[in-house]
Amino acid sequence: MDQIESYLESKMPEMNSLLKELVNIDSGSYYKEGVDKVGNIIRRKFEELGMYVKVHRETEYGNHLEIKCDKECEPKIIIIAHMDTVFGVGEAEKRPFKIIGDKAYGPGVSDEKASHVAVLYALKALKENGSDAYKNVHLIFNSDEEIGSRTSKAIIKEAAEGKDFSLVVESGRPNDAVVTERKGVGRFIFDVKGRSAHAGVEPERGRSAIVELAHKVISLQNLNDYEQGLSVNVGLIDGGISSNTVAPEAKAQVDVRVKNMKQAKEITAKITEIAHDEHIKGTETEISGRIGRPPMEKVEGAETLLNTIKAVGKELGMSITEVSTGGGSDAAYTTTEGVPTVDGMGPLGEFSHSEKDEYVDLKSFPKRTALLAKTIERLSSHLH
Repeated sequence: MDQIESYLESKMPEMNSLLKELVNIDSGSYYKEGVDKVGNIIRRKFEELGMYVKVHRETEYGNHLEIKCDKECEPKIIIIAHMDTVFGVGEAEKRPFKIIGDKAYGPGVSDEKASHVAVLYALKALKENGSDAYKNVHLIFNSDEEIGSRTSKAIIKEAAEGKDFSLVVESGRPNDAVVTERKGVGRFIFDVKGRSAHAGVEPERGRSAIVELAHKVISLQNLNDYEQGLSVNVGLIDGGISSNTVAPEAKAQVDVRVKNMKQAKEITAKITEIAHDEHIKGTETEISGRIGRPPMEKVEGAETLLNTIKAVGKELGMSITEVSTGGGSDAAYTTTEGVPTVDGMGPLGEFSHSEKDEYVDLKSFPKRTALLAKTIERLSSHLH
């Protein structure tokens, strides 16, 4: 067994204990107190490792952490992890951390609290086994990834400047897969105004916002092109004031997923055109929203980074594969800066955001953490 992997195997009781502590803290994106509680634990652990931690304080959301070997160092690898989850207050008490067989369960265990532990122990493994590669890492722990990285996006993009590689530690996928492409994510809101009228006495005086919206919904759904990686979903609709009144207003929320920026520009134009098309004379439609999170695309150097990870994996007895996914992540913000990026570098897990099925594979925990550590080491050796 590899020296670093052996070290991590010996640390599994510690790693599981820290994972339990983190999972049993509610840290939904809108629960600043809980996210900051997680952040304080992470800050303390990295400071104990002798690293410099800068806290970016926020008033509405949780604080963000920026971590380097010291204040003045200029590492070439950026690693991004998020501390927030999608679960509300009380979820951790309702279903606390538990281990069944080789799997650990609990809110956010895979997405992505196991990754917090993996990043910490990957750097501990490097440092305690005499490797200076841990000094070549610039860590961002942000608090608002699940809601689009509203306040942390700028921090990530600034940290990405001058970096040679980016590793994002969303959970690894079955079959030792990492993520090399992700779709961009957009949200648009259609707000339709009509004119009310009594549905029985004088319906002809009305202008139904619901009927206008219905025409637009069909047009929006017809934009789907799954083979090209484009999806448009009208997921929420609301309208009207009573069944016997011609609806004076209606609203729809639209989720959009795109494979590349070319698609993003084209679909934005088509959605805007649909909003402005009038089917029921006398109605008006306002549209708001945009493609908020760009797609994670392969940039120059991404294939080289992937091949390095595959080579390291092979040395650990792993057969690394690559997948693309429809879910967004902060990997988008490093690829748009031109930094070669691979996501899914965390421990293996599945069913993120599930209220009962989300898990982390504990058998994979030390090996996937070793993969992260040795990838950092291999990339660092190329940079010297």
